[in-house]
Amino acid sequence: EVQLVESGGGLVQPGGSLRLSCVASGFTFSSYTMSWVRQAPGKGLEWVSYSETGGGYTYYTDSVKGRFTCSRDNAKNTLYVQLNSLTTEDTAMYYCARGGVAPGTSGMDYWGKGTLVTISS
Repeated sequence: EVQLVESGGGLVQPGGSLRLSCVASGFTFSSYTMSWVRQAPGKGLEWVSYSETGGGYTYYTDSVKGRFTCSRDNAKNTLYVQLNSLTTEDTAMYYCARGGVAPGTSGMDYWGKGTLVTISS
């Protein structure tokens, strides 16, 4: 059974940082591209970042470029995203998903339940 479990969310002040993790199981993690997607309160899904299988190539939506860094440890079956210089606009539920073709949310077949990131002073 494919499982994706996110963690690391929380309440942070503007300008702060967080690192989110996504532990994968039930499939060969290193064989799949992985993505981060977020959903702000009252809004639709927004693709955030994408990691190719080896982690050497990552892509980001324009609003997070230079602030977010996506990485993966295939030995630990874990996807990460480092969130820096956070603003209130980054408040959202963050999901990791298996698959994806940057940009956009197409091609993702499994999703985690998400971890909530709240930016507030």
